[in-house]
Amino acid sequence: MGQRSKKKLQGELLKRAFFEAPPERVARRLLGKVLARRTRAGWLTGRIVEVEAYLGPHGKTADPAAHSHRGPTPRNRVLFGPAGHAYVYFIYGMYSCMNVSCEREGHGGGVLIRALEPMAGLEQMARNRGLAPGVAARELTSGPGRLSQALGITRSADNGLDLLDPESPLQLRDDGTRTGRVVVTVRIGIRHAADLPLRFAIAGNACVSGPKSMGSAYVLPRSQAVP
Repeated sequence: MGQRSKKKLQGELLKRAFFEAPPERVARRLLGKVLARRTRAGWLTGRIVEVEAYLGPHGKTADPAAHSHRGPTPRNRVLFGPAGHAYVYFIYGMYSCMNVSCEREGHGGGVLIRALEPMAGLEQMARNRGLAPGVAARELTSGPGRLSQALGITRSADNGLDLLDPESPLQLRDDGTRTGRVVVTVRIGIRHAADLPLRFAIAGNACVSGPKSMGSAYVLPRSQAVP
């Protein structure tokens, strides 16, 4: 592996306890954290600016949009395992999406990473997406399919990875950045439980996906932004 890929990342790995909480709480706290991907060309990193919470089947609120809604299956078993692992699934026969498992083992909660603000490795991200170098940052990682393509995330290679392991090629880290205002809307791109306010984003960030839907957003009180 090349010298660049061994460069130490800024910040610290998140702790397991961070994810052993309800998905809606984990989702808010993930905003501003860093998703990092190790490649032969070096680390690709992006700041998390938009997420969606998906509730486990044990909760009081039914969430048929969650992959864990009907209980554990061979496909979704990562969601029911230890918290802090990558659950990657394939949609529309062409896009990968990445969730992070939440709550205590057996509960099946998760958070979908919807958008990143690119930080390092932008040229490689553009190549991964088949785009020209210098393309606008939001074209790289605005949307769950785009960010997975930009970082080379696939179900076959990454499903089940421990995102909190220092040896993992896919990591979640905290570099101490404060998010500022957080806005909340209903989730987008789903048919079931579409009225639940479980989408969280950093207010005003240019890399948030579906910016038109932010017209119905409300600002989360500062006291609730980082519970």
